[in-house]
Amino acid sequence: MTRSSRADEPAGASAAWTADRFLDQWGLQASQAGALPSSAKRFPDGAQYRIEIPSTEGTACLDAVLGAARDFGVPVHRVSQGSGVFMLTDAELGRIADTAAAARVEVSLFARPNAAWVNSTMAASSAGLVAGSLTRGREQLRQVLDDVVRAAAHGIRSVLIADIGVLAAFSAMRDKGIIPPDMQAKISVMMPAANPASARLLQDLGASTLNLPTDVDLADLAAIRAAVDIPIDLYVESPDNLGGLVRHHEIPQFVRIGAPVYLKFGLRNAPDLYPVGIHLESVATAMSRERVRRARLGLELLARSGYTPVISELGAAGLAVPSPGARRSATQDADGPDEPGTHR
Repeated sequence: MTRSSRADEPAGASAAWTADRFLDQWGLQASQAGALPSSAKRFPDGAQYRIEIPSTEGTACLDAVLGAARDFGVPVHRVSQGSGVFMLTDAELGRIADTAAAARVEVSLFARPNAAWVNSTMAASSAGLVAGSLTRGREQLRQVLDDVVRAAAHGIRSVLIADIGVLAAFSAMRDKGIIPPDMQAKISVMMPAANPASARLLQDLGASTLNLPTDVDLADLAAIRAAVDIPIDLYVESPDNLGGLVRHHEIPQFVRIGAPVYLKFGLRNAPDLYPVGIHLESVATAMSRERVRRARLGLELLARSGYTPVISELGAAGLAVPSPGARRSATQDADGPDEPGTHR
């Protein structure tokens, strides 16, 4: 039996020549990837995978992504941002929520700042880079939680979290009704789940989706999938500062083994623009369009593989699509005005 005919892995076209069949017939042993178990877990709508475009840094980038999605025929289910909620004006937050809600697309904004953005000499050192994603001290914890609450007030229903204490506080705020019960915690790739125990801990602490290391191998992906039920976010192509990997040919196995999975299309050989602003808008929007084109490449490669997993429709159940109708003024406080000299 050739690899392409095995029921537990993506199959090639039965009637046409395939490189896989040729190599089997030529006597070269097939990869062991097909021996890894297929995931029976699914998104709430029964789908196996969705598409995410990361680094969608504001209104112009969101417009660029949605325009490119139409041009290239790519169903973009989620966009995420890395600059931070506080790097967006109230008007920009409102427009992002309105635009994404109309397009039935999830928006996840980073809850910032983190140690790497302030006066942390450790985070700037070669051995201390791992500290960059940490939230330092009570004051920075307050700042990050303010980002979460502000995002929720504008109708955003997903935030990126890169610190385990922030995740615990987020879950407590959600339980107490400080933020909406449908608010989602998307774990950042800056706090990746690198093993099944870490993945289960993050799930238990209230994570809604998990990022894995950009270089995760298929066996480790299978082990983590077996340990948790929540969706996995997985870079197909990662930026240079996250490894610069281009893994489009592994998409069939990513979906088969990792479902439910968000396939993330970053961009290699591109500048790190965080935090993005008007001065970088032309480059940022061009990069946004190219990420969508990269997703088109991935979808076409998946189709050529002969494997036909189920993809979600836009606005499917479980997506944290913004709720702009629930928006209140960003300056309004349900507990009353602040006292002079205090900070919320």
